[in-house]
Amino acid sequence: MVQEIAAGLYTIEIPLPVSQLRSINSYIITAPARNMIIDTGMYHDDCMTAMQAGLHELGVDLAKTDFFITHCHGDHFGLVPRLINNGAAIYINTREADVLQRIKSGAIISEIADFIRASGFPESEVDHIFPDRGSAFKRVDSLPFRFVDDGDCIEAGDYQLQCVRTPGHTKGHLCLYEPTKKFLIAGDHLLGDITPGIQGRCNTEDPLKEYLQSLDKIAALDIEMVLPGHRRLFKNCHERIAELQEHHRQRAQEVMAVVREGGLDTYQVASRMTWDVDCDSWDVFPLMQQFFATGEACAHLRYLEEQGIIQSEVQQGRLVYSLRGT
Repeated sequence: MVQEIAAGLYTIEIPLPVSQLRSINSYIITAPARNMIIDTGMYHDDCMTAMQAGLHELGVDLAKTDFFITHCHGDHFGLVPRLINNGAAIYINTREADVLQRIKSGAIISEIADFIRASGFPESEVDHIFPDRGSAFKRVDSLPFRFVDDGDCIEAGDYQLQCVRTPGHTKGHLCLYEPTKKFLIAGDHLLGDITPGIQGRCNTEDPLKEYLQSLDKIAALDIEMVLPGHRRLFKNCHERIAELQEHHRQRAQEVMAVVREGGLDTYQVASRMTWDVDCDSWDVFPLMQQFFATGEACAHLRYLEEQGIIQSEVQQGRLVYSLRGT
């Protein structure tokens, strides 16, 4: 389904047939010289069919089209290798391109395996969690990346798009801000009615701290309309930021209450938290939901540990947590 947002700016709703997110918003800027597609959908035939139909309706010539990728998750990057033509540019942050390379090489598998062992997640499930290193990543070395970072400006049609790096959801996540039209293409940094996933994976990073700082960064901008990666467009940007800040404050309080039990690993902490999943108990959560929940618990545990509120120690290869001083 194609929706016109403003002159020369459209969104195509791309179905995500194997995701609970249901669909992704791909944004299209049309112009006589060069078009731009911002995020694409998965490397999946259903996504390709919807994209082709939308581009045909808009009269977009892929031979004159560049791409901007907010972050390298498969639902945002996946279709690029199937859509790109010679002479096109793919605007992306270097940190995201590095992740694509690590997915292709398999290095990310060992990173996930390390996280699984340290978190206490059942190792018997390892083979079912590793990301698909399929066709979407085979051409990474040959793709024409054009690296952009915070403060860079991209001209697309009648729009001057400022890159705003917003780490948290991913390390190199980029939003696009149009200061004259006062809209933000937000990727997965801001979503209107669901909470962006903030995933911890190791004890040397603090993605929740980065995410909260990124929220403050966006709050300083004059924004009238948010164009998110999923679900509806929305106008109450600053109210939504306040809601997300409060969500994570409450989440941190919940994690602290769980950790008072002492001696719990990340998987155990996650299993005691409340989740908006239609299941009677943690034991019947879908595997990937358990995995993502454990990653979110890890992000909050890291944040609280860096704040000096809780502490961790290694026990039999697992990180276990307790309130500091207990």
